[in-house]
Amino acid sequence: MEKYKNEELTPQERAEAIVGELTVEEAASQLKYDAPSIEALGIPAYNWWSEGLHGVARAGVATMFPQSIGLAAMFDEELLKKAAEIISDEARAKYNEYSAHGDRDIFKGLTLWSPNVNIFRDPRWGRGQETFGEDPYLTSRLGIAFTKGLQGNGKVLKTAACAKHFAVHSGPEASRHEFDATVSEKDMTETYLPAFEALVKEAKVESVMGAYNRVLGEPACASKRLMKKLEEWGFDGHFVSDCWALKDFHMNHKVTKTAPESAAMALKSGCDLNCGSTYIHLLIALKEGLITEEDIRSSCVKLMRTRVRLGMFDEKTEYDNLDSSIVACGRNKIVSLECARRSMVLLKNNGILPLDRSKLKTIGVIGPNADSRAALEGNYNGTADRYITFLEGIQDEFEGRVMYSQGCHLYKDRVMGLAMADDRITEAEIVAEHSDVVVLCVGLDAGIEGEEGDTSNEFSSGDKNDLRLPESQRKLIKAVISKGKPVIIVTAAGSSMNVEADCDALIHAWYPGQNGGRALADILFGRVSPSGKLPVTFYESADKLPDFEDYSMKNRTYRYIRDNENVLYPFGFGLTYSKVKCGGLKYNNGTAEVTVTNEGNAYTEDVVQLYIKGYSENAVLNYSLCGFRRVSLEKGESKTISFEISDSAFEAVNEHGERVHEGKRFTLYCGVSQPDALSEKLTGSKCVSVEIVLK
Repeated sequence: MEKYKNEELTPQERAEAIVGELTVEEAASQLKYDAPSIEALGIPAYNWWSEGLHGVARAGVATMFPQSIGLAAMFDEELLKKAAEIISDEARAKYNEYSAHGDRDIFKGLTLWSPNVNIFRDPRWGRGQETFGEDPYLTSRLGIAFTKGLQGNGKVLKTAACAKHFAVHSGPEASRHEFDATVSEKDMTETYLPAFEALVKEAKVESVMGAYNRVLGEPACASKRLMKKLEEWGFDGHFVSDCWALKDFHMNHKVTKTAPESAAMALKSGCDLNCGSTYIHLLIALKEGLITEEDIRSSCVKLMRTRVRLGMFDEKTEYDNLDSSIVACGRNKIVSLECARRSMVLLKNNGILPLDRSKLKTIGVIGPNADSRAALEGNYNGTADRYITFLEGIQDEFEGRVMYSQGCHLYKDRVMGLAMADDRITEAEIVAEHSDVVVLCVGLDAGIEGEEGDTSNEFSSGDKNDLRLPESQRKLIKAVISKGKPVIIVTAAGSSMNVEADCDALIHAWYPGQNGGRALADILFGRVSPSGKLPVTFYESADKLPDFEDYSMKNRTYRYIRDNENVLYPFGFGLTYSKVKCGGLKYNNGTAEVTVTNEGNAYTEDVVQLYIKGYSENAVLNYSLCGFRRVSLEKGESKTISFEISDSAFEAVNEHGERVHEGKRFTLYCGVSQPDALSEKLTGSKCVSVEIVLK
């Protein structure tokens, strides 16, 4: 038996044994994402590029969960981990089946380039939908849960997760290939790096992906500063470039002159794997003396170590029995449905919801996203075996008449090319006139909100120019509301939107996955109470935001915002069909305890949120989330829950980027929202608080 197949050796020893058998040419060939086979050792080709952001993506049929930002809105570590376990199961099953057929193509491997733990600092960023929101604590906790769900706790990794994009990366998309993100040491430590540190230290994430942009002058995929952070954190996996990011070194960032120089710069800095083609120049770089053979072999060992950890060279693994029978199976889709139910956020309700079936004969379902599959998907998506659109969900649930009109194109001024502008608005008005209530489905989809190069939009390389709906939809909303019928607006989008409409109820559905329509119907008709919370702040206008390219956290996100007049709906906000209050908050030696009571008239789930405010010189301007817990409560029921508060919650970050203990006085707030005045106004309830004086 070849030494590398000896399972009694460590993964490092087995990887070294493999690389020791390779020529330098063979070792260099393994540093590209589409690594060829090593026939002499019987090692098959492997394509490292696979996606699993909210379901196995681009590899055929798979269970499709809500987009990541929707999963974040659940504020539910346990259910998120369960979703990740399903994604990992299906990825492993597909790998087993495809490999058995000799199919080792792209997107069919075990190295999933997820999760995206960048901070969603600006609502215009199209890729913000891929993240877990604007808060470092929430992003860290959810990122850890997702990573652990993907990687499993078996003898070998079920799949390998990837923390991306390291670091300080959140738009603009159009200039990312030459952009230099300038950030203070304080913001770096306080906001941009915590989630990556948490995934490396606590979740033991197997890989980290660099970003396209520069960070303080250094390309993120070859940053000595960032690579040093990984070393300090004890990172024990491999580093991969973002796709074709290395060619930006010489073509856009202009930090090198040639492709071999770019390849050498990346490799010497610690970039082990190249998604792209720049590493085809490694042998030239070697010949020119820019790198050494040991540089190549060192990175090759790290990559082979990951393959060993995945059990790729073992005779058998505990996951070999996973096959296509579990892919998109019924129990997996039930979890997808539950995620969709918990992700949707009720932003406004004048009492119309839940709908009373006995008073309704006809429901009008109108809008470009009403019967849109794309509105369910988001980007980096797989293919579901069945989709339930918003229209279909309502049709399946309501016994009376459901009338439908597309109303308008998603963003063009007409649906039919030969027609006059606004060619579907009259039909929408007619449907509204004949309906007892209208469900108006508007928003975006990944065709106009997403990644530069991955979208087909006409606007801003996947970013939003402003926070309004496209003009075609604004016209539609105005026309429908003018008919005087009750209107419930449902917005599908991956980010903050201002629908600018005086409607009776407003639901933000995100991109809710394959069961989005059923989840919406369950909420509309009261089968479940909405319970999602905003993982990002919703703003009134982009004009009042800092410049998109300004990476300072000043006046950004709920932790640093000064211009509260620009906030439409705060981070952490979301209504239910009942009324949950918190009381009796106590704190003792790192543990907070609170009593939660359902004072409303219906069973509900809600998210209890814990915030901490410090008063020292370097404390966060407002306060920071330091705990959250999803709670289910029957009518009139009370529960006492506790939170373990990390010591880091009492730290501040100084201008040198150092975490320090300064100041003894803190305030702890607990409620079903932030402790801000707008949240109190919108929810009708106030957070409880307790003063803490450390000894």
